[in-house]
Amino acid sequence: MARVLIVGAGLTGSLCAALIRKELPRPVHLAVWDEAGDSGGRMTTARSPCNPQSTVDLGAQYITCTPHYAKQHQSFYVDLLALGILKPLTSPIEGMMMKEGDCNFVAPQGVSSIIKHYLDESGADVYFRHCVTQINLRNDKWEVSKDKGPPELFDIVVLTMPVPQILQLQGDVANLISKCQRQQLESVSYSSRYALGLFYEAGTKIDVPWAGQYITSNPCIRFISIDNKKRNIGCVLVFLITPESSEIGPSLVVHTTVPFGVSHLEHSTEAVQELIFQHLEGILPGLPRPVATICQKWRHSQKLNREEKYIVLEAILEGPETQMARMP
Repeated sequence: MARVLIVGAGLTGSLCAALIRKELPRPVHLAVWDEAGDSGGRMTTARSPCNPQSTVDLGAQYITCTPHYAKQHQSFYVDLLALGILKPLTSPIEGMMMKEGDCNFVAPQGVSSIIKHYLDESGADVYFRHCVTQINLRNDKWEVSKDKGPPELFDIVVLTMPVPQILQLQGDVANLISKCQRQQLESVSYSSRYALGLFYEAGTKIDVPWAGQYITSNPCIRFISIDNKKRNIGCVLVFLITPESSEIGPSLVVHTTVPFGVSHLEHSTEAVQELIFQHLEGILPGLPRPVATICQKWRHSQKLNREEKYIVLEAILEGPETQMARMP
């Protein structure tokens, strides 16, 4: 039985695993490795250390479906909606740019529930805290080394990490990338930002009319979301009419601007968190201190030059190394 490894347990890796399981005509042993402690990648949902029922989306906030993708990926949306993994976004998001025909969806159980769904469908063996360091050819197999433990052999390896992490890999994989392909890969750039998740005691009141708001006049903060209200799951904050819960505290997420993220990329998380707090208090004065926080550094937040990336993908997939490719 062929052994297939997918590196990365984000949306691309999880969906790739599910499609391999569904579409391949023969059985395979499927494994997914990720360097993080949980699945999700840039669609991560974090839990409060004080109450795991209180969660916050630290990465993607909602799913935008354009008319083109609604047609091209219709089966995926139909399945996710039928299972209740996705629901239409009905809560107000101030400052959101809408194009004609676009639809927005949220994940009531957190955006990482999409990734967990596809991993479950794949039946893959999922391993966390597996950081790939080298990939070498050994007798027509791929020998994949990680930072801890012995290397393992696979017939096929699919890389779904950000491009800079692929370029850092050691071993034979580096020699399989042509000079032209490497130049294209090196031209792919990403924005950087921080996300701060805040968890509050039950009964905390924040009287705002929105579930999310894009900020245009602050050098630090770009987006704020009252996560429970955004997902419309029986918010635990008191918002004018919204009922109050006595069990689960509310959660809030803040995304910084890209310039702030870039300029503070190598600063300590503690120092960055305090700066975000200071700016947040200016936007929402009187906001109480949370009972717990989680600060996430997104070094590779969003691609800035998407077209170059797809050129690179086509070149790699058409090259001789057809068993080694980075998926979109």
